[in-house]
Amino acid sequence: MTRDAPLTLTVNGREVSRTIPAQMLLVEFLREELRLTGPHVGCDTTQCGCCAVHLDGQVVKACTVLAMQAQGHVVQTIEGMAGATLHPMQQAFIDHHALQCGYCTPGMIMTCIAVARDHAPLTEAEARRQLEGNICRCTGYNNIVAALLDGQARMQGGDDVSV
Repeated sequence: MTRDAPLTLTVNGREVSRTIPAQMLLVEFLREELRLTGPHVGCDTTQCGCCAVHLDGQVVKACTVLAMQAQGHVVQTIEGMAGATLHPMQQAFIDHHALQCGYCTPGMIMTCIAVARDHAPLTEAEARRQLEGNICRCTGYNNIVAALLDGQARMQGGDDVSV
């Protein structure tokens, strides 16, 4: 028997409230209830990272978090990252051609933002290690790593953003 429960949280700076099935995953809530389709469902087993979002500033894989666990918390999706201009990491992904099909890109960018913020300064080897929980089936990762390193420099206001 499915039980419905009230949920209130802040998503991309906006407080939202819904009554949802208690077992609904956060990725389902974001996609189905809020129509935020940036977080993708790639595996349902926390293997690929396509559904990565920030929960209170920490990157999580939304396919393994119950929406109810976000009660009263702050969730940021790729849709909420850009303001008047793109987030520096989004721009770095464009500049370094760090995507092909784009399916992993929202989750990859969300992970890269958290990694860049929390693991400074990054070496190329550390950047690769930090991305191990995110799968890209197209790029071979070289351009993603370049974008991560460049995006970190941009986030820190560095003048040398070439990689």
